[in-house]
Amino acid sequence: MKTGYNTMTLREKVQDALQKVRPSLQADGGDVQLVDVDANGLVKVKLTGACGGCPMSQMTLKMGIEKVLKQNVPEVTSVESA
Repeated sequence: MKTGYNTMTLREKVQDALQKVRPSLQADGGDVQLVDVDANGLVKVKLTGACGGCPMSQMTLKMGIEKVLKQNVPEVTSVESA
């Protein structure tokens, strides 16, 4: 059973927001895995599949994933590759 947004942990909020970008990544043969979320809002993710070795992966990480996470989870300060 899913709890209300305000009672979700930061990790749960990030996981929920990642679901918004996942279809775009999967359409290109890739995906994203959440590795860690620290108390300061630093999110570490791992791009997998086609996204893992893509030369545009850093742009995908910052301009795509980080942008969506910050819009949906204000506590997120930065997203890095793990």
